[in-house]
Amino acid sequence: MEFSSNRSIYLQISDLICENILLNKLKEEERLQSVRDMAVELEVNPNTVMRGYSYLQDEGIIYNKRGIGYFVAEGARSGILKLRKERFIKQELLEVFKNSNLYGIDPDQLSNLYKNYLKENL
Repeated sequence: MEFSSNRSIYLQISDLICENILLNKLKEEERLQSVRDMAVELEVNPNTVMRGYSYLQDEGIIYNKRGIGYFVAEGARSGILKLRKERFIKQELLEVFKNSNLYGIDPDQLSNLYKNYLKENL
């Protein structure tokens, strides 16, 4: 995995796990790789992987069975979609709004561009 320098590695690891859940490569109640195994595979410190797992556990995406490992939680897929939607609205969409205002694109134009995009791409 190639890590980006503009986002924390533990968040990129959690994104990778979320992507695998969304792509059905990991299913509900399926066991994740051990922290050590993932750290070796990704060539990162085990503490970094642990931080990613802890983040996902705090968000209810995965859970820990003491002594056994981490598992994908029931409803993880909908939880991921909720998290990503919130992040999109708070970060990316606000940036679009800021730039559209900066470049003189009014809300009606922006709405029309969005509608045209949907027609052409869906």
